Amino acid sequence: MLDKLTAASQKIGPGLRQVLVNLAWLFTDQILQMGLGLVVGLWVARYLGPVQFGLLNYAIAFVSVFSSVATMGLGSIVIRDIARNPECKNETLGTAFGMQFTGGCITLLLTVTVISLFKPDDDLTRWLVGIIAAGTIFQAFEAINFWFQSQVQSKYTVLAKNSVSFFVAAVRIGLVTIKAPLLAFACIRLAEVAIAGMAYVYFYQLTGNKIKDWQFSWGRGKELLAESWPIMLSGLAVYLYSKTDQLMLGAMNKNAELGYYAAAVKISEVCDFLPMIISGSIFPKLANLREKNYQEYLSKFQIYCDTMMFLWLGVAIPISLLSPWIVNLLYGENYAKSAAVLAIYVWAQFGSNFGVARNTYFTIEGQLRYSLYLTVIGSILNIGLNWLLIPKYGAFGATAATLITYFYVIILVNFLIKELRPFGKLIWRSLNLYKAAFRLIGLVK
Repeated sequence: MLDKLTAASQKIGPGLRQVLVNLAWLFTDQILQMGLGLVVGLWVARYLGPVQFGLLNYAIAFVSVFSSVATMGLGSIVIRDIARNPECKNETLGTAFGMQFTGGCITLLLTVTVISLFKPDDDLTRWLVGIIAAGTIFQAFEAINFWFQSQVQSKYTVLAKNSVSFFVAAVRIGLVTIKAPLLAFACIRLAEVAIAGMAYVYFYQLTGNKIKDWQFSWGRGKELLAESWPIMLSGLAVYLYSKTDQLMLGAMNKNAELGYYAAAVKISEVCDFLPMIISGSIFPKLANLREKNYQEYLSKFQIYCDTMMFLWLGVAIPISLLSPWIVNLLYGENYAKSAAVLAIYVWAQFGSNFGVARNTYFTIEGQLRYSLYLTVIGSILNIGLNWLLIPKYGAFGATAATLITYFYVIILVNFLIKELRPFGKLIWRSLNLYKAAFRLIGLVK
């Protein structure tokens, strides 16, 4: 057996082996981060209670809306450029760091100014937002992460992030034990980003690189910004789209309702990484088939959509039915009202599953412009629905707004726009669960 495994491993080229090892590190990172975040997050949520937990989530959501300004949409562009031309790494990394540092400062200024206008008499909320927003300045060190990704060496950033995560998790547990105030949990979020930045620097220099060699170039900055601004705007629209419900619950001072809602959302999203993993695995094959055999491509994409359908149902049905038991087990009796919200909200996960599948379709078909258009439309629709429903129905209103928005933007619109109708037909065929099941086992083409 050992000889067979050795022989099999020798057939894999060094390039593919490096990619597979890198993917293994990234997958391990996601599992560890999700598991650690869930366990410690539940502990913190139980301690804070719905009102303070809701307020903390409001501050986090508020800052996240502006976070696209801090990142400047540079990630994929910097990784691509360094992978193509490693010789330009010091200029590109130095410029990216400078741009993101500036973006972080702008984000801090924007968030503090806007929250002061929205809640001029709420000192606690303004402090929470300011402390959390200060962390975006240290996100400039993500430039180092870009370098390791470009060299397919993500193990270093995984080691850095997880080392910091375990340390911070221990500190959070300590804060719960000593019954620390709410502001302490905002401060530890800031400390986590700052320490992670220092860990990135340590591993970067450990691998023989030197930050002192970085150079900032105005010309390079203009080139990067010329490509990244659409990504930055799209990111802003995405955050508005996804965080409108929490922002409006907080803005209307429904902190307890936001606490119940945030708890339900966190449980619902626990499997969100699965559609991304499936997409990453199937994308190259679909893209290749599109060029060679369009009918075979549609057939395989149909199976992809069938998989997303059953993945959605496989998560939504048990969580919806068991929501009272799940909420009580994870969050305790104080969050009992989250159970009814969870039972409904979890069905909105079709938006994640089919949203990822459609983005795969957009990328292959060269229709990425629709992604931005529909995100903007979704943001406007979601804001309007939340404005109408939250005052009267609270967390249930936010849940209904999410379901309606996802149904329109992710499902219905595919039948209204000519270019998207082929994808709409794929979803329609997936609704026939009987045939979809047989397609998945290869009995029906």
